Amino acid sequence: MPRDRTGNRPSTRVNLDEKTVASFGDEWTHFDQSELSDDERARMFSQYFSIFPWHVVSQGAEGFDMGCGSGRWAMLVAPRVGLLNCIDASKEALGVAKRNMAELDNVRFIHASTDSVPLEEASQDFGYSLGVLHHIPDTAAALKSCTRLLKSGAPFLVYLYYSFDNRPPWFRALWKASDLLRAVISCMPPRLKFLVTDALALTVHWPLACLAWFGEKLQLNTKHLPLNNYRRMSFYTMRTDSRDRFDTPLEKRFTRAEILKMMERAGLADISFPRMNLTGARWAKRPNEQAF
Repeated sequence: MPRDRTGNRPSTRVNLDEKTVASFGDEWTHFDQSELSDDERARMFSQYFSIFPWHVVSQGAEGFDMGCGSGRWAMLVAPRVGLLNCIDASKEALGVAKRNMAELDNVRFIHASTDSVPLEEASQDFGYSLGVLHHIPDTAAALKSCTRLLKSGAPFLVYLYYSFDNRPPWFRALWKASDLLRAVISCMPPRLKFLVTDALALTVHWPLACLAWFGEKLQLNTKHLPLNNYRRMSFYTMRTDSRDRFDTPLEKRFTRAEILKMMERAGLADISFPRMNLTGARWAKRPNEQAF
């Protein structure tokens, strides 16, 4: 695989699902995050990066965002570092990210899949991939492709869908039903998919989010209520996530044990599973060479 730094994508693409890439390109073109408020973006960012060790990342550090999408997280990471490589397999998504970060001069945009990134191995001071690797045919291989880019000891944050192994049976059954719905919606024409997923945001996400919000105000325990996370989010985010959830052709989920095994095989150590009400944010760092 070529190791140039031009940003050009090698012709061979293996670990990639074309329909899923096209789906996300369509999503981020439609939901370019221009309607997401700065306050909500910052609040969501702080949740995802709550345990990321910023103290070990210098202002001159170079890192990567694997699967940057619209760049909604990259635009908050870039001002903290020297150079941020925003990588995405979708040209359309990368175009949205370029527009969203047009005023930033320390961002490099790379059109590539996880296994064709034209960056040197062990060249990056940090990395992250949020909500991406579970949409790739071989997630374990994609994770190894990410860690291969990191310097020894560099921190890496990854968000993976988990298989609700810590949830009650009724919750898992509800998810299985929703996954059947996803399989149907993901096959619809683009315009119809947006109409259906918007309808789901209005009739499912919004009512359950309101219920969780009222429950919280009454000091009730709402953590097992489906879509409890949306109680403090805007309807725009609900629409975005409804489209994200139900129009993805390829989606994989993993148990905690499976995630741990993948991370260890990818050469990660000091693995942390944070106590946060998200569906799978994980952080780890590559071990120091002396540990081998």
